[in-house]
Amino acid sequence: MPQGDKSKYTDKQKRQAEHIEEGYEQKGVPADEAEARAWATVNKQDGGGQEARRLGPQEVGLGYGVALVLTTP
Repeated sequence: MPQGDKSKYTDKQKRQAEHIEEGYEQKGVPADEAEARAWATVNKQDGGGQEARRLGPQEVGLGYGVALVLTTP
């Protein structure tokens, strides 16, 4: 059985994990393995059980989260 506290996951993430788990079980994957795979998928998609970080007013427009590629001629 997967370890860890699931309280930091959003309701949406919990619903997604349940849906993914049910899909694996329908394919014949054992319940404990299906649960582990489902949470691994949610973690990969969302980066774990933390809610999305919101940019503060001082960060908006400063390029946070934007990668710049500089090339020289």
